[in-house]
Amino acid sequence: MKCLYGIGVGPGDPELMTMLAVRTMRESDVILVPGETPAKSVAYQIASKACPEIKEKEIIAVPMPMTKDPEILRASHEAGADTAIRFLDEGKQVSFLTLGDPTIYSTYMYVHRIVGSRGYETRIINGITSFCAAASRLNMSLTENSDELHVLPASYQIEEGLLLPGTKVLMKAGKKMAEVKSQLEAAGKNGFMVENCCMEGEKIYSRTKDIPDNAGYFSLLIVKEDL
Repeated sequence: MKCLYGIGVGPGDPELMTMLAVRTMRESDVILVPGETPAKSVAYQIASKACPEIKEKEIIAVPMPMTKDPEILRASHEAGADTAIRFLDEGKQVSFLTLGDPTIYSTYMYVHRIVGSRGYETRIINGITSFCAAASRLNMSLTENSDELHVLPASYQIEEGLLLPGTKVLMKAGKKMAEVKSQLEAAGKNGFMVENCCMEGEKIYSRTKDIPDNAGYFSLLIVKEDL
C-alpha cells in the first residue's frame, strides 16, 4: 500500500523548501493541489520552481472553498480524501501540497485524518512556517529566555489573546485587518506586519498605523511585548 504525504512547501520562496519535500515530490506518482486550477495554486507555483519535474506528473486539483460553513467544508474534505484514496488504491504514491507547514492551520489536515481513519498510511513533511519566515524578514526573534509564543487566528476574536504574555502571532487576518488594527490600538499594542512574505510584492510594516486596511490575504502580524 502506498502512502499519502502532506507536504509543506514553505512560505513562498522555493529555496526555502526542504530537501525531503523535494525528494518526496520526485518519488510521488500523483500531486494533489488545493484549488480549482493547479496552475493558479500558490503552493503548486512554489513547488514547481523547486522541483520542475513535478510538471510531468499527474497533477490533480482539489477544490477547497474559502468558507466557514461546516457542511460545505465537510463535503470538500471528504471529496479530497476520496480523491487521494482513489489513487492510493491504484498503488500510487500521492503528495498533497500545502503552503507553510501542514500542522499550522492547514486544510490538508482534515483530508489527512479522513484518509488515515480509513486505514491508509499518511505522513507529514514539515515546511517552514509563515511566522518564522516573517520573523526572519523582520530581522527579529519570536521568543527569548522564558518568553511565551501564542499563535492566534485573527479572523476570529482575539481580544483575550492579545492580553496573553509574550509574543503574539496573528494569522489569517484577511478582510478583518481594519478590525484587527483597531483591537491592537485599543490594547496599546504595536504590530509588525509582513505582507506576501517571501513572495513577489512583499511589503514590511513596523507600525500598526501604517498597515493598510485592505492588506492582502497573505498578511501576518507579530506583536511583541518589548517592541
